[in-house]
This record gives sequence, C-alpha cells and structure tokens, in this order.
Amino acid sequence: MNAANPNITTKQPQIRQLDEAAVNRIAAGEVVERPASAVKELVENAIDAGATRIDVSYAAGGKNLIRVVDDGHGITADELPLALSRHATSKIDGSDLLNIHTFGFRGEALPSLGAVGRLSLVSRAIGSDSAFEISVNGSIQSPVKPAALTKGTIVTLADLFYATPARLKFMRTDRSEAQAISDVIKRLAMAEPHVGFTLRDVSEGGQGRVVLRLDAEQGDFFDALHSRLKRLLGADFAANALRIEAEREGHTLTGYAALPTYSRGTSVAQFLFVNGRPVKDRLLIGALRGAYADFLSRDRHPAVVLNISCDPARVDVNVHPAKSEVRFRDPGLARGLIVSGLKHALAGAGHRASTTVADATLGAFTQEPVQGRVYQMDRPSSSAIGRSFAMQSLDSSFGFAEANPDFNATSARVEMAEAAPELLDRPLGAARAQVHENYIVAQTRDGMILVDQHAAHERLVYEKLKNQMAENGVAAQALLIPEIIELSVGDRDLILEMAGDLAALGLEMEPFGGTAIAIRATPAVLGEVNAAAMIHDVLDELSDQGESRSLRERIEAVLSRIACHGSIRSGRRMQADEMNALLREMEATPHSGQCNHGRPTYVELKLADIERLFGRT
Repeated sequence: MNAANPNITTKQPQIRQLDEAAVNRIAAGEVVERPASAVKELVENAIDAGATRIDVSYAAGGKNLIRVVDDGHGITADELPLALSRHATSKIDGSDLLNIHTFGFRGEALPSLGAVGRLSLVSRAIGSDSAFEISVNGSIQSPVKPAALTKGTIVTLADLFYATPARLKFMRTDRSEAQAISDVIKRLAMAEPHVGFTLRDVSEGGQGRVVLRLDAEQGDFFDALHSRLKRLLGADFAANALRIEAEREGHTLTGYAALPTYSRGTSVAQFLFVNGRPVKDRLLIGALRGAYADFLSRDRHPAVVLNISCDPARVDVNVHPAKSEVRFRDPGLARGLIVSGLKHALAGAGHRASTTVADATLGAFTQEPVQGRVYQMDRPSSSAIGRSFAMQSLDSSFGFAEANPDFNATSARVEMAEAAPELLDRPLGAARAQVHENYIVAQTRDGMILVDQHAAHERLVYEKLKNQMAENGVAAQALLIPEIIELSVGDRDLILEMAGDLAALGLEMEPFGGTAIAIRATPAVLGEVNAAAMIHDVLDELSDQGESRSLRERIEAVLSRIACHGSIRSGRRMQADEMNALLREMEATPHSGQCNHGRPTYVELKLADIERLFGRT
C-alpha cells in the first residue's frame, strides 16, 4: 500500500501574514550567516558613518559578544527606534537602487541582529548635548534612555543566535570563527586605508588581547594602501608588488599585484573590490586567472589587491544578500580591464623577479653544524695535519690529481678575460663563468647573478613566438573534409557570433544548415585536433565567462613547448660573448624574470648577503 503524500491535502491552506519577529529571523538567516557576518555589517555601518577609528571586540569567536565602537557622526535619539526597524536607512531614499555610494543600503542589518541576539545601541550624534541608548532582545525593543558617551556609536551584540539555537550547531570552533572575523576586518581595512582599526579578543575579560591594530595611514591613496598592505600582507608582498592603475571607458582599476615569481599555493592572497566593496566574484577571479595564465602553472595563484571603480549605475550590488557578489552592466569591459591592466604592469616590470627568490636561495645555504667540545683523543695527529696541508697546497707532487683523474675535469669554466666595466652597471651584470654547463654566473657592482640559461632562453624564445603570432596571425590548416558539428540553437548562435575572433586564431567555421556548423580549418600549430571537443570547450567558457581563452591557451601551450625544445639546452657550453648576449636580451625582454611555468630564471645575491654567509659582517 502506498504511503500518503504529505504534500497532498484536502484542506485548503490559508495565507497568513508572518509576524515581525519571524520576518526578522528569516532576514537574519540570509544576512547573518556567522559572527563574522555580523561584524562585517556593523563595521560597514561605522565606515558609512564617517568613522576614522573603529574598535572591534569579540568573545568566544563572536558567539558570546561582539562590540563595535566608532567615532562617526552618530544617531539622534528620535532616530534610534527607526534604526532598528526593517528597511529603514539613511543611505538611500529608495528612488534609485543602482546609485549606491555606501556599503549598506538595505536597512536590514540591525533589525536582523536584534532578532537573533541581544542588541544594544548607544550613540551620540554630532552637535548633541547627550547620548542615548536603546536595546532589543528577540525583536522586542526597550524605550530610549539617556546614556554616557562622548562621541560616535557603540553597538553591542551578545548571545548571537540565542533566539535561533539551531544555528549554533552550525558554528565552527571559536578559533575558526575568530579567524573569520579577522579576515573580515583585514578586507575592510584594505578598502579603507585611511581608517584605523583595532581588533580585540576579550574572551578572558578585561581589556582583552589585541589581535590586530592598524593605525590610519597617511598620504595619497596609493601610499596609504601600500603601507596598509605592508602591515597586513607583509614586507615581502609590499616589496614585490606592482602598482596597478588603468582606465577604460569609465572603469578604473587600481591597487597592487605581485610579480609572478611571488605566487601562492592557494588563492588566500587575492583581494578584489568593486567601488571599495569587498567581493568574491567569479568573473573577476576568472579575469585574474587569465591575466596570469601565461606566467604561472595551474597549481600556483597570484597575490593581488585590486579595486574596480565605476559609476554605481553600471554595477548592481543588490544581487546577493551579503552583497559579496556584483553584476556589471558590461562584464566583458570589466574583465578586459583586469587582463589588460595586469598584463601591461607585468610587461613594464621587464626582467624583474621577486626578492623572495634571493631570500630562499640564502636560506638554502646550510652552515656546518657547530661541534661540541673536542677531547684530546679526537684531535688529529701531526701526520694527519701534515697530509691535510699537503692536499690544500698547489704542489701537485702529492699525487692526488694523478690518483684521481677526474679531479681536473670540473664542470665550471671561468672567464678570465676582463669584461667591459660598463657591463657591471647593467641590471644583470657581466658574465664571469658557466657552472655545470647550465648556470651562468654574472657580476654586478654590488653583487652577483646566477642565471638558469635554459629557463631564461625558453622565455625569450616564447616571447618572440608570441610576437610573431600577434603580427602575422595564426596559420590555419584547411581540412580536406569539413567536420560537421550539431549544436543546440543557442550554442550555434553563440559560437557563430565569435566566428570572426576564432578565425584570427586559425579556427574557421560557417553555418551548415539547421543547427549544424562546418569546421573548415583548424590552427596548424595544434596539428591533428578533435574539432568537436574544441568547439564544446569554447562554448563552455563563453557560457560561463562571456569570453573564451581555451583555444588561445592551447595555442600558447604549443608555442611554449616549441620554445622549450628550441632554446639553449642544459649541458651546452657557452662562450663569454654568448652569455653576455643572453643577459642583454633578458634585460630587454618583458617577463624574462620567470620561465613559462612561473619559476625564476635568475637569482640575485647582494654582496652584503654573500659576506653575511661567510661571517664577514
């Protein structure tokens, strides 16, 4: 016997209006996912209030207590109850939901927090003689009463999710929730470098432990942002980050992007903003990946802090409850701005490689472990000392070289000829030696350069091949029998719209009646290919990102392999003039600081670093 379907009933359901408390709890489920979400909403309100200093405290990862203190313009006594009402805000007037210049605009944060926790709000408005306080527990408001406060606003949220205890079961450990709060503060601190932030853990009571302190930075936006990033991401990022400033059709890209040789194993160092708002948008992440695709392997990720500024009417921020996603009116323009802006900056860096490469090299040198106390029985005998001195002498009569015929067969060749003094002032110096028939040792005025000849020449050849492809196009190989591919109506129209762009890459097609297309030619450099699989890969990218790079990336991958096989091989002996010519070409070629896979092509060691290795400082 079949069980009764619970969705089928003979009783007519009634439509009823939910009460205010239920509505607020539903809204809180969308806006407040975890304590970090509450911190984000409260700190954004403080920034919108014009605060220059924001102090955030939390206990038990924010589950027991969240307190945000700011020095903004405050709220008047008669507006305090309204501030706790749904859809009440001072940010917009409701006439235009696209012209948004503030972080908040929905008017949902405070009533949502008051519905799931115990919320207290103390504020003193600018020009007011006194401060006032209001509290709300489970959507039940208390009357407004006088309070003591000199300036700004204090928002205290206690016992988060006490009204919805089921949500507490989804919370992570206090440590994880505290880390999420710290990440939120860091992102907002990057967006507002002229605002000071303090983050405290008051789980143990009292003033608590300062987790993060960031004083307001001085100077123009780029100087302030650079100083803020140095504090948040470290001195290594600041030293290896390129200033990004690009503009296209009313969209401006600003920020800093690290060199390819300063990459990370995950995307944790990618911070993207739109009009100063932290976002996690697939379009922007895809554009970032495309900009670095030619310099990093798939398992490495760039480190960037980028902000796209545009007219608020050209981007919709009201597409996600947490406002973490946006939708551009012209997504192709935003993506192209990121790709072109980053590629231009990376090309302008020339042969530069990150300083962390030299630091890693120095760290690879190991000193001989210090021996403990040497007793008399451990001391070498006088005859052993004599033999040791004899081996170190230049007198070959000791017979070591004769007994070891491979002793003189070294893999290092030293160039004794004096190089032109002016070469020492060049960025990569003058070639002095070749070690193991693969590494070039060059000297500069204040240090030395160690070059991987194969990796360096591979990048040089690859850049030449790409320039030739850009100038002459991609040669197409006509198919003896055109390949017919059946597609859906939408896919056929989409791929035919891109037919002109794909033809420039050697993929020629035309409609073949109905929903079919005929592939007439494929890129010659790819050899024999599965045209149907290639077309479907292109369609997948067009549907997902609005632009396809799969075909170009496959062509560039072939060019990279050609460059690898056509470059100077490891084990080839090079003369001094050849080595110097390679160094000069590296200096003149963009991106020569890393090979096609993102690895460094050279290491620079300063003389002071070398002397420190030998204890000469």
